[in-house]
Amino acid sequence: MATHRLAVERSDLHASFSQAAVPRLVIEPGDSVELSIPDVSWGLEPPTSTTAPRRKVEPRDPVRDQGPCLVGPIGVRDAAPGDALAITFERIRPGPWGWTYSGGPVSTPALNGALGIGDAPLTLLRWTLDEDRKIATSDRGDRVAVAPFLGTIGVSPAEDHASGWLPRNCGGNMDCRELIEGSTLWLPVMVHGALLSLGDGHAAQGDAELSGTAIECAMELVRIRVELVKSAQIRSPRVRTLGGQWVTLGFGPTLDTAAEHAAVAMLDLMIEHTQRPRAELLALASSQVSLRITQMVNPHRGVHAIWHGGSAGDI
Repeated sequence: MATHRLAVERSDLHASFSQAAVPRLVIEPGDSVELSIPDVSWGLEPPTSTTAPRRKVEPRDPVRDQGPCLVGPIGVRDAAPGDALAITFERIRPGPWGWTYSGGPVSTPALNGALGIGDAPLTLLRWTLDEDRKIATSDRGDRVAVAPFLGTIGVSPAEDHASGWLPRNCGGNMDCRELIEGSTLWLPVMVHGALLSLGDGHAAQGDAELSGTAIECAMELVRIRVELVKSAQIRSPRVRTLGGQWVTLGFGPTLDTAAEHAAVAMLDLMIEHTQRPRAELLALASSQVSLRITQMVNPHRGVHAIWHGGSAGDI
């Protein structure tokens, strides 16, 4: 198995998924890829205020680059619809700075009102990550444990232009905090070659991502190992956490719909591994499965189900 070191260039960066995209790199199943990534807003340096300009990746196409900064796509040889990618996060090292906005245009206006900030102006917290990247300290003195992950990772749907801001059944802007170093993400393949893209580095985030942003950061180093599961026939993303728990993700225009999708996917997974009746497993899920809000700020909301008692093996 090979490790590819992708020296990210301007041509590797984009903001949307497309089945017509030409892969920047084609790897064999089982290979690893190392790369670095600018922050979600294409930033090459931290913001100093809510109004001051900062250095970003330029130039940017108003259509192709309208959205989160992603690297890729990466093609996987022999990947075809009906297969799945199993992506293991071998190393995730954020850069030395991060930022979080609230209010203004970055949050959902209705949510701003519900949370009591109404039409408050854009507010910025600037974060410094210590040399070991274990603690983030804000410019107000707040301290947060760092648990870095990628907010956006997905394969292309069977579309010519799919927004990078949306989470969908083949990944995208999922903002799932379970995808830390050591976890494995399964994504259903929708097009030949899979066309995997990734970005949107987060140094830390709570479930729901309430303000609309996490501790957004550039990534100094991300190393993923990509394996191909032929004829996997999974219908939505699933995760095996570092601690060995199974997670299924659901998305929809409302949290209710997203919760239903996550729960259905979890019952499907439990059936795969236990071969027990669905009604019996639903009764078991009442004591062993938790539903958590992944994020409530993207155009489609996200909910993930965690199987606390799951002892089943891999696919």
